[in-house]
Amino acid sequence: MPDTAVGPALANEALDVVELTRDLIRCQSVTPAEGGALQLLERTLAPRGFTCERMDFSQEGTPDVANLYARIGTGGRHFCFAGHTDVVPVGDLSAWTVGPFGAELDKGVLFGRGAVDMKGGIAAFCVAASEFLAARGRDFGGSISLLITGDEEGPAINGTIKMLKTLAARGESIDACVVGEPTSAERFGDMMKIGRRGSVNVDLIVRGTQGHVAYPHLIDNPIHRLSKLIEALIATPIDNGSTHFQPTTLQWTNVDVGNSADNIAPGVLRARFNSRFNDLWTSEKLIAEFRRRLDAADAAVGGSGGYEMKARVSGESFYTAPGELSSLIGDAVREVTGLEAELSTTGGTSDARFIRSYCPVVEFGLVGQTLHKVDERSTVADLEALAKVYRLMLDRYFA
Repeated sequence: MPDTAVGPALANEALDVVELTRDLIRCQSVTPAEGGALQLLERTLAPRGFTCERMDFSQEGTPDVANLYARIGTGGRHFCFAGHTDVVPVGDLSAWTVGPFGAELDKGVLFGRGAVDMKGGIAAFCVAASEFLAARGRDFGGSISLLITGDEEGPAINGTIKMLKTLAARGESIDACVVGEPTSAERFGDMMKIGRRGSVNVDLIVRGTQGHVAYPHLIDNPIHRLSKLIEALIATPIDNGSTHFQPTTLQWTNVDVGNSADNIAPGVLRARFNSRFNDLWTSEKLIAEFRRRLDAADAAVGGSGGYEMKARVSGESFYTAPGELSSLIGDAVREVTGLEAELSTTGGTSDARFIRSYCPVVEFGLVGQTLHKVDERSTVADLEALAKVYRLMLDRYFA
């Protein structure tokens, strides 16, 4: 694959957060492609003293994934920045007003896939670390690392989770981790994520008896059966939320009967729903609750069909109690922006769900209003402010 990213080559070259973000955007690293993004980061970090290690993983049935672990320092407190260089597909290319990988600047706004999710965050941390090392030197009494995966937007099997296991197996521990996801909601600095809801996907197969719609006494329509199952799951709230989390949600995402005829009732259908759950549940207990509700509804509706259920868990809910790490971020945000960052657990999942088993983890980054959208973008001012926040965090963590 052509390597179009040039990047800084010398340790004494100052890094510019906007230009580094632009170089990263130009790397077409749509999951699971590496696209030159990790190569660019290696060339950027190695001259500044980081030991760069490629951690590439494979597993049958999943794409091969390239990852990068870069660390400077071998002892003392270990601060880690985690993120991903992979990005989601661009979607309808004709809907973009600029090239999604052109990294165009227009009136103080940087456009491109990954600008906020999350190549801008990675660039900001590289700049912060570079400036910190230039001021303090390489012997600052601690360790700084970047844990960068190419598998966050994909199955998340050959990325962060395997990198963490590899580090633990050889005795490397992390004391604190910041994930650079775009957590700000309306204005840069207004929110950080100290936890996330869990996520479970459930596939249902509902069976009935196929037949002619003009002879309803001879059929058992699984669509009718599904309507009762849906009602059983959504009519009563799963919970009312907890101290730190919103109520658990459930959204149906697909129903398919594979039927193009107007006069046939199908004999089987497949449906799917997703639930984002709070810390009142484990995935095991929540799945059991789904089955309890479905069993009761299926028994009530009768018929010859029944249902089959299969659940896939993307992650458990987790929560990092307010403390040193959230205060470190909050103080830096306050100094740079004047805002009080809300401690939130809203939104989707991230690789923080894996990191939380190893060390305290908090997510903080750019404004996420355009992530995964057409014309994804970030302002130059926000990118520069994020680099300043990360730099302050390093200064104070290693004070």
